[in-house]
Amino acid sequence: MTDTSKATPTPVRRRTVLIATGATAATLAVTAAAPEAPTAEAADTAPVAAAAVCTLTKEMTEGPYYLDGQLVRADISEDKTGFPLELTLTVVDDDTCAPLGNALVEIWHADALGEYSGFVGNNGHNEPDNGTSLRGGVLTNSSGVAKITTVYPGWYRGRCIHIHIKVHTDVTLTSDGSFEGGQELHTGQLFFDETITTRVAALSPYSANTVPRTTLAQDSIYDEGGAASGLLTLTALGSSPSAGYAGTLTLGIEQG
Repeated sequence: MTDTSKATPTPVRRRTVLIATGATAATLAVTAAAPEAPTAEAADTAPVAAAAVCTLTKEMTEGPYYLDGQLVRADISEDKTGFPLELTLTVVDDDTCAPLGNALVEIWHADALGEYSGFVGNNGHNEPDNGTSLRGGVLTNSSGVAKITTVYPGWYRGRCIHIHIKVHTDVTLTSDGSFEGGQELHTGQLFFDETITTRVAALSPYSANTVPRTTLAQDSIYDEGGAASGLLTLTALGSSPSAGYAGTLTLGIEQG
């Protein structure tokens, strides 16, 4: 996202909002430049986030489905069916807005039936479980960018569709393709535009999920804060939901 001031650069402003995280809450500071004028996108494009940079403090809850020792890889989809999701997540330092290179961005989420690998059956569906699908992460490049390919998540009982995320620094890559050590700077969640999710949920394989779906507005964790609360900017990759989506977000990370 870019500053769109024309002559003299607009000073960066800082404001503070509160993000609810279930039973806990974390302070969230947003650094916002002048918003970029919206451009015409495909019909399935979500509203562009107003905040240029979001600074998220570390959250204390990671949810019930985290597994240590996941693979460092750019494509975590494995053999899971679902609509393609191409994530571009940019990590910056909250104080300087400088990109944070060589940080490990790790994600995990449910499949189309709302089941997490390693915990299959918790959402009432019976399917193979290898303990690794839809889990993993990549190191950011020198521009602070992490690109991860996966599938659009499904939903499980009581929660809207979301992706869990952690950002680690100073990790050591291991010979088995995983990582160890380092410092965890951020634990949070990514959310999806409800209009797009409604279209996706109506189609196979998502429509086979027998659990009632909690909407974004009904969710107990998402607080309607937009990009500042983890709402992705989604852009359609084709003319139908099955073609998939590109999702982008900039995360400002507090170091130390």
